[in-house]
Amino acid sequence: MKNYYDVTVIGGGPAGIAAAAEAARNHASVLVIEREARLGGILKQCIHDGFGLVRFKEKLSGPEYAERFIDLLNETDADITVLTFVTKIVKTSGGYRITMVSRDGVASVVSKTIILATGCRERTAKQVFIHGTRPAGVFTAGTAQNFTNLLGQLPCRKCVILGSGDIGLIMARRLTLEGAQVIGVYEAKSTPSGLTRNIHQCLHDYNIPLYLSKTVTRVFGEDRLTAVEISSVDKSMKPVKGTEEIIECDGLILSVGLIPENELAETLGVKIDPKTKGPVCDQSLMTSADGIFSCGNALHVNDLVDYVSESGETAGKAAAEFNASARECIDAETNSNISYIVPQKIDLKGDLSKVVFYFRSRDILKNCKLSITLDGGVVKEKKYMFLRPPEMERIVLDFSKYNLHKNSRLIFNAEGEKI
Repeated sequence: MKNYYDVTVIGGGPAGIAAAAEAARNHASVLVIEREARLGGILKQCIHDGFGLVRFKEKLSGPEYAERFIDLLNETDADITVLTFVTKIVKTSGGYRITMVSRDGVASVVSKTIILATGCRERTAKQVFIHGTRPAGVFTAGTAQNFTNLLGQLPCRKCVILGSGDIGLIMARRLTLEGAQVIGVYEAKSTPSGLTRNIHQCLHDYNIPLYLSKTVTRVFGEDRLTAVEISSVDKSMKPVKGTEEIIECDGLILSVGLIPENELAETLGVKIDPKTKGPVCDQSLMTSADGIFSCGNALHVNDLVDYVSESGETAGKAAAEFNASARECIDAETNSNISYIVPQKIDLKGDLSKVVFYFRSRDILKNCKLSITLDGGVVKEKKYMFLRPPEMERIVLDFSKYNLHKNSRLIFNAEGEKI
């Protein structure tokens, strides 16, 4: 490990690996800091296929997808340290001093730039206000996946799954294949939260019922979970009294949302978008702090790992080419039908030739049209049969042919029939 690096990537999951490989290919000295024993992040335990359809045009398992990028990284001269935790980052005249702890003790390096590829964590039972005792048998979907796929242990025999997020849907299928009984998937919202393909491939194909507008309000059991209480919820997603139902089970699997891990970003004063829970950034994925970049699920929660890697490569290239200079940004505005958009800003002094935007709709929209206007003129229109909140959309724009200035207004409008 050197004393100084051009780029330090914190996190060795799919975003971090892609960012590090791209930065190294652009002639930067690179350090990757990973807290686990191996690179790959969550992909190490995702043994199902479906990864790489966009990037490689083939179905890969999570470990196979990760291996392709790890191989690319290993072809570079990037330094990698595992089982290492970053404890402090301080701005210095030469960049950022990063203090870390590993098996070898405490060490520090100075880095010109930092890429935050720290991923996200799962919400727990207490964060969704499930009352009762604290028995064994209550797992997040990711933890249940780790037990089943990496440790070879069946976490439960008869379970309820709360939340129709993609990992929960995939675990409904996985546990069924391993011989467990999945009583049903319960979703507090009136519409599913996972990708449509996972609803069909993981639930419909295995006759696993999906119950909407229902949630778990209480757990029962001392040493081990014995039952859960299911309640219907109203339009405000508050439990309706008198609708309680007790279901006997020994497992409760939670797939109730992901939270981008941005504690390090917050210590650096990085501005956080309350909609995405990730940093506000420009088209190079640089945050409000000069020289600090963000990518992958730390930036916003993605559906497909292919786009996680894409954002990592964008951040890696930009970090390698970073030169401190004043930015001149305009905001990417949205109407009320769009939940969020990333990036939130466009740096007029940056590369405008290929700006990739990711966005989600606020509600399900049918027969809808996305109109993007610049200073009142339409620069792009796209029609969709459906826009669904669980399904992130991607659109690429070339602004190099337009006369952008500091007073320009860029607005994304989505219109359609709400379902």
